[in-house]
Amino acid sequence: MTTKSVLVILLSVFVFSCNKSDDSDPVANLSDSGSISGENYVVPSEAYLFDANLELYNFTPTLEDKINRAIEVIKLVVATEEFKRQVLNHTYAGRRTYVDNGGYSNSQIYQIIMDGAEKLQPVKNHAIDAEVEAYTNLNSNTVGYTYADSKRIWVNTKYYDRYSAAGVAQNVFHEWLHKLGFKHAASYTPSRDYSVPYAIGDMIGEIGKNFL
Repeated sequence: MTTKSVLVILLSVFVFSCNKSDDSDPVANLSDSGSISGENYVVPSEAYLFDANLELYNFTPTLEDKINRAIEVIKLVVATEEFKRQVLNHTYAGRRTYVDNGGYSNSQIYQIIMDGAEKLQPVKNHAIDAEVEAYTNLNSNTVGYTYADSKRIWVNTKYYDRYSAAGVAQNVFHEWLHKLGFKHAASYTPSRDYSVPYAIGDMIGEIGKNFL
């Protein structure tokens, strides 16, 4: 295999569960100027149209059912005002921003999600477009990973088998945010949790628990 530009998602069990509830699932509001007065949390029409087009590989019927339920969770979360509020108001170091935000503001990141135009499929169809392949590695702490030049996401059944639909939704969305062009540090740092894939993936997982 040739050397690729890798966006590897290294989510250890500890990091993934340390801020979560007992089921071990993965899951001060300031504006850029320090104020949130007049913020618009009305959900746009794109949120209600949000969908997913997944091609699944090596999935058992049970796991396929779980990821389909996870997609339904994602669609429900994206259509909430709470999701918009959390995305817009995310803060890092006292400012309303994300780590590794690609130069985008929080509101621009929210719109990029609504557009659903992946870097390799730059069409604004308000949908997650991806291939997802299941594999099993019991000795790995990696939940999922992808490459910048591939439409495919690889997910480890070691974790997916025991995650709830909300946990799977969190990781799927995390990986998909890479497809939109967002990155994070390959190795753990405290600031990595504030990156777009980690922070917004966590929002999907936490809000998603309300729809189980």
